[in-house]
Amino acid sequence: MDRKNGDRSGRLMDISKKSAFKVLNPNNVWVPILFGLGIVFLLFYFDDNITADNLSLIFDAKWSSVFVAFLVLLARDAGYAYRIRTLTNQELTWKSSIVVIILWEFASAVTPSVVGGTAVAVFILTYEGINFGKSLAYVMLTAILDNLFFVVAAPVVMLLTQGVIFPSIHTFDVQIGGSLQFFFFLSYSLIATYTLVMSYGLFVKPRAFKWFLLKVTALKFLRKWRVKANQYGDEIMIASSEIKGKMASYWVKICLATVFIWTARYLMLNSLVSAYAEITVPEHMVIFSRQIIMWIVMLISPTPGSSGTAEFFFNQFFNEYLGSYTFVSSIFWRLMSYYPYLLLGAIFLPRWVRSKFFKK
Repeated sequence: MDRKNGDRSGRLMDISKKSAFKVLNPNNVWVPILFGLGIVFLLFYFDDNITADNLSLIFDAKWSSVFVAFLVLLARDAGYAYRIRTLTNQELTWKSSIVVIILWEFASAVTPSVVGGTAVAVFILTYEGINFGKSLAYVMLTAILDNLFFVVAAPVVMLLTQGVIFPSIHTFDVQIGGSLQFFFFLSYSLIATYTLVMSYGLFVKPRAFKWFLLKVTALKFLRKWRVKANQYGDEIMIASSEIKGKMASYWVKICLATVFIWTARYLMLNSLVSAYAEITVPEHMVIFSRQIIMWIVMLISPTPGSSGTAEFFFNQFFNEYLGSYTFVSSIFWRLMSYYPYLLLGAIFLPRWVRSKFFKK
């Protein structure tokens, strides 16, 4: 990396460090917990179908299916660790990979989904011994791969489920004739466009991408974002220089790992639903497919880790399969897939900070 890129990396690293320390605070766990508890309380209070007796239904679960859900969850996390280790060309040890994933998931859990833990992930990787440029590249690659999975998977599952992927949710109806389908296709278009533009900037013409950002933000009503645009353009250029010349096997491995991770993420809920209801193979496919729609709803949520939003929409999407078990299933789902990362982050974070910043 030349001197100019080195100076740019140092400046961006300072910005990343400041952003990361705002997020990496164990006290942040209380915000999403309170959001989640608040929505659960509101659902319990306003829904006449939910009573105190419903809470005891959690013990009606088929524990073999719960055990399978737990194993699938562990498999997903193992996939995350494998992918980040493969992305870094084995520069991270397995232990470091696991710690990175725990802290990354914690950062995602305490920030709004639309923001994510990108700056924190770059910060964590850098202090695990990966240089700043490579850290940027790996985090951007992860974002592109995750979005690309959705962009490819969404039309496939829509074709396979033939329209039943969309539940009837009147909450989304608007006077202009829109519906959940309208919001889905709008979100899908935005994510597909974002992924395409990001891919072009990272893999094809990073310098032209930065030039375009600066030209757009030169417009009078967009000038307040010019500094951010310049910073983002620098990040793209640095990241792009770090991923050139990768072998085909490298791309195959990380793409397959991405498919595995997201498939395991969704199959966990399928296993949990089957713990409370008898589900046929076609119904399993619909449940799997609807989670892609759920992911979009949670992605644009303004709450930390989609806390509250996820619990609310779970009831809308899966009530027809779970009936009276919907409420307890939503709680069980979040207890398995979300809150453990808040707890693990609060445990691992102080130790990690001490080991990286307070060594004798």
